[in-house]
Amino acid sequence: MAKSSNPEGKPGVRIVVAGDRGTGKSSLIVTAAAETFPTNVLRLLPPTRLPEDFYPDRVPITIIDTSANPEDRGKLAEELKRADALVLTYACDQPETLNRLSTYWLPELRQLEVKVPVIVVGCKLDLRDDQQQVSLEQVMSPIMQQFREIETCIECSAYKHIQIPEVFYYAQKAVLHPTGPLFDQESQTLKPRCVRALKRIFILCDHDRDGALSDAELNDFQVKCFNAPLQPSEIVGVKRVVQDKMVEGVNERGLTLTGFLFLHALFIEKGRLETTWTVLRKFGYNNDIKLSDDLIPHSSVKRAPDQSVELTNEAIEYLRGIYELFDGDLDNNLRPVEVEDVFSTAPDSPWNDVPYKDAAEKTALGGLSLDAFLSEWALMTLLDPARSLENLIYIGYPGDPSSAIRVAKRRRLDRKKQQSERNVFQCFVFGPANAGKSVLINSFLGRPYSDTYSPTIDDRYAVNVVELPGGIKKTLVLREIPEDGVAKLLSSKDSLAVCDIAVFVHDSSDESSWKRATELLVDVAGHGEDTGYEVPCLIVAAKDDLDSFPTAIQDSTRVSQDMGIEAPIPISSKLSDFNNIFRRIVNAAEHPHLSIPETEAGRSRKQYHRLINRSLMFVSGTLIVWHPTTVSFLMHSELRVLETWFAMVRFSYD
Repeated sequence: MAKSSNPEGKPGVRIVVAGDRGTGKSSLIVTAAAETFPTNVLRLLPPTRLPEDFYPDRVPITIIDTSANPEDRGKLAEELKRADALVLTYACDQPETLNRLSTYWLPELRQLEVKVPVIVVGCKLDLRDDQQQVSLEQVMSPIMQQFREIETCIECSAYKHIQIPEVFYYAQKAVLHPTGPLFDQESQTLKPRCVRALKRIFILCDHDRDGALSDAELNDFQVKCFNAPLQPSEIVGVKRVVQDKMVEGVNERGLTLTGFLFLHALFIEKGRLETTWTVLRKFGYNNDIKLSDDLIPHSSVKRAPDQSVELTNEAIEYLRGIYELFDGDLDNNLRPVEVEDVFSTAPDSPWNDVPYKDAAEKTALGGLSLDAFLSEWALMTLLDPARSLENLIYIGYPGDPSSAIRVAKRRRLDRKKQQSERNVFQCFVFGPANAGKSVLINSFLGRPYSDTYSPTIDDRYAVNVVELPGGIKKTLVLREIPEDGVAKLLSSKDSLAVCDIAVFVHDSSDESSWKRATELLVDVAGHGEDTGYEVPCLIVAAKDDLDSFPTAIQDSTRVSQDMGIEAPIPISSKLSDFNNIFRRIVNAAEHPHLSIPETEAGRSRKQYHRLINRSLMFVSGTLIVWHPTTVSFLMHSELRVLETWFAMVRFSYD
């Protein structure tokens, strides 16, 4: 059916015919449509439509004729940019038109950024000089090496009706069943993304997970993709073809993955791209060899700014099973190659780049423990739920995608309840340069202490499991925010909405580091008060192995008492004395109503609103009445505030 053949969902394929004047463009089009050679032909034809039953794919074709005249160059460029495929013509009896393909036409297409398959067509084959017989392959091979956009080459004669239907069949086929995404012509191998997709399909069809497709599984695959069963003799024939070329392609259990991939490479080499594309599309893949939008929930998960997304227990259990499946030696160490294998059925491995690369603790052998593996998934779900769901589907998650994630309650509701039931907490790590933020994060990931200072330029994430008393495990995400990045972060109203707790690190031996950390604390706390996204805060006094600056105790006591938060927590990464800091961070996040700092401005604002609420009653739209009982108990300073406020209101009313 046309619908299944046309992956882009277009009503048809638009083929533009271009080339030098006199190369046979218009005659080619008329002969294809009317099946007769025209004695007289218009200089420029109107759009020509071939019916949907013209070719087996049953997709209608619209052919656009073009003019090579200089005055029509703008119109030509416009048509080229609208093309799904391009037929580029030369005349077999005019060698100079062939040379113009590489000196003008193909470079011009690149200049216009026309990125569609190109079919090179030699017209007027009947007029070529018999004394100049040269094979098409010999002529076109160097041009095709230079211009990879050329899908195929063909020679034809409209006058003698030689290979005219084939021209537009190849052009349509290049659109519906393109070679580029599947096959590397230079290396003559399947492209990596195609291999990944076919591997996923193989695994989905290998119902007993024994690493081979049995005769019954092969037949099920054939019925699903082509709506027709294979006869026993045909199955034997398929396996024989594979085994003759590749012994490891078949074993006693059936067709192996190696054999399955070999078959598809063979189809493509033989020009049967539609076979592989039919398989890919039956399993939901688009022209980019990615699952189509209706199979992947690309739209963002609906949630308020202060809600985060976590994996459900169902998804976590599935991932535990995946870990055990790929941890072949059961040593609780998923080596990098095994991690790659987990994602070998996805278009790309999602953890090869920041923020996921190096975000989890590594084992002594450089791999991931089960906790680290699940932590990486938790981080991806927190930062990009749609991508997490997408990769779950690619690695074979069998359930409804909506059953894999849950949206946590709003953080402001957690504060009212005075308890958070989240399993994943995000902690923002603030502090001046060289305060010890990166060292703290490295220690969180089990990395050794280093005296070498390397400033953090961009935000950095780290994730690990923190075990609480009673064996309860929570996942903690630390986000290190460079000092230079704080202003940009706080320029967004919702920047603290995703934060469960903030930590402010300072060098306990450096008074200027302390002062800067408290300035950052006031800035962050003030932003939380202004936006309604207040967060618990802890102060960390790093480098406790060094002598504190002289007034450290008095200053820290004053700030802690003034702002209503816990005294600074001393730690020494150098001495591996962390004072249960990560447990304390999680504990503070679990009780979000505590440890929320109060700035002087915030305190004044609360006092002001309290006074207004206690002392004023609204009687009508324009009348404000003093409550005598309340006024008698007001302090002199409070009366002055109220009198000023009342005077302002009266002035604005007057």
